[in-house]
Amino acid sequence: MLRGMAATVRRIVSTSKAPGAIGPYNQAVIADKTMYISGQLGLNPETMNFVSDDVAEQAKQALTNMGHILDAGGSSFNKVVKTTVLLADINDFAKVNDVYKTFFTEKQPARAAYQVANLPKLGKVEIEAVAIVGEVKDE
Repeated sequence: MLRGMAATVRRIVSTSKAPGAIGPYNQAVIADKTMYISGQLGLNPETMNFVSDDVAEQAKQALTNMGHILDAGGSSFNKVVKTTVLLADINDFAKVNDVYKTFFTEKQPARAAYQVANLPKLGKVEIEAVAIVGEVKDE
């Protein structure tokens, strides 16, 4: 470490209210005041199965899971600054967007959305996010 530079605090975030990792990663990691949330699928955390084959219901569950992780890390949807939405079919964009806007009701984050060749467990949508932890001053 360079002299005079304070160490960056890193904290692992985990909650049983969201699905556990299905690989060698964490639900989220906080570095200083920034939380990096792993991609969330529409999985029921108790069964680890999709809540439905419907993309809107999977999106709703993915964002519900994300909300539990945000809460466990001391953040919230209105402190999310960036999301990435991965879709098995880009034609589902409007359906996912209809669900998305019910979670991000104010101070919407920057976002990217992509169609991908495949998602884990053959999901229809996966959403990852970057959020601020602690007090936020909007200008």
